Amino acid sequence: MFTNRIVLSMLTFISATSFFVSALYAAPPANKGKSDKVHGQKAADNQDSNVAANLEVTVSAGISVGDARKLASDYKMTGGKPLPPGIRKNLARGKPLPPGIEKTRLPGSFVNQLPHHTGFEWQRVGTDLVLVVSGSLVISDILEGVFD
Repeated sequence: MFTNRIVLSMLTFISATSFFVSALYAAPPANKGKSDKVHGQKAADNQDSNVAANLEVTVSAGISVGDARKLASDYKMTGGKPLPPGIRKNLARGKPLPPGIEKTRLPGSFVNQLPHHTGFEWQRVGTDLVLVVSGSLVISDILEGVFD
């Protein structure tokens, strides 16, 4: 009789323990359903885009419109044609350059006189000088009317 109680107590203990252990293993991970969940390259892409988004917002031109306009005048780059108003209104910080927009390559000697920002490049768009993220062409800052 005594051994039956011991065996019954042990079986109860073992089944209760296995129930709690299985419940722990069956619980979903703490970060389930969140965007920072690690799944191969997808998580790395999200981190890269978040870093790029932070860079896009935090980097300013580092030069005033007046100084940039004087530099453009020194290089005889003034007298440019402005963008049509419908296209011009689509230029904004944090947005990519509109597709099909005409960009003019700037001379290296002119670009070397502008502040350097790693991961960014300078573009001439109409009469504006635009700082964009390299590769994605997302606008970081706009200096309006530099090439008027």
